[in-house]
Amino acid sequence: MHVAIAGNIGVGKTSLTERLAKHYKWESHFEDVDDNPYLDDFYKEMQRWSFNLQIYFLKSRFMQIKQIREENKNVIQDRTIYEDAHIFAPNLHAMGLMTSRDYDNYMGLFQLLDELVPPPDLIIYLRASVPTLVEQIQRRGRDYESTIRIDYLNRLNERYEAWISNYDRGKLLIIDTDHINFIDNQEHLGEIINRIEAEINGLF
Repeated sequence: MHVAIAGNIGVGKTSLTERLAKHYKWESHFEDVDDNPYLDDFYKEMQRWSFNLQIYFLKSRFMQIKQIREENKNVIQDRTIYEDAHIFAPNLHAMGLMTSRDYDNYMGLFQLLDELVPPPDLIIYLRASVPTLVEQIQRRGRDYESTIRIDYLNRLNERYEAWISNYDRGKLLIIDTDHINFIDNQEHLGEIINRIEAEINGLF
């Protein structure tokens, strides 16, 4: 079984991935952040590095999915391959931070890869308002995220909502994180697990 967690920057994808992997004894696959050679440069000079960054993420996520399918284990994945293509790349293009030539090239490659991989059995979408995202980004204190603008997060949120409202590739569970704290509150985590159980049981 392949479960993936989707959501905006700072929404808690990695934290929930870690907790669900521990609870279910699933193998976890995380977004390649620490070893990403483009991320720091991208936040300093978005227009110069946007295409490079998106290609790197596309490659690493495709490799993750390939590995997940080959190993045939129960896996939980931090972020999906769809988010780059439906959220981040179009947003960069719309903001003038990725040229039309690069964007068309990227989307053509994504569409080819998308035909080769099946969707996750379940996507868990973590929804949060921009103030919640800002608070959580500041709390984790990553240097390269210190320059993220509020209008950038807001644009991403709008695109996430548009994507999720039309998602029809498989099971989808939406969790509003503005009023729950699954990191520090075990009851809140338990509520999420109960909702996941209901979705998983419907898969079999």
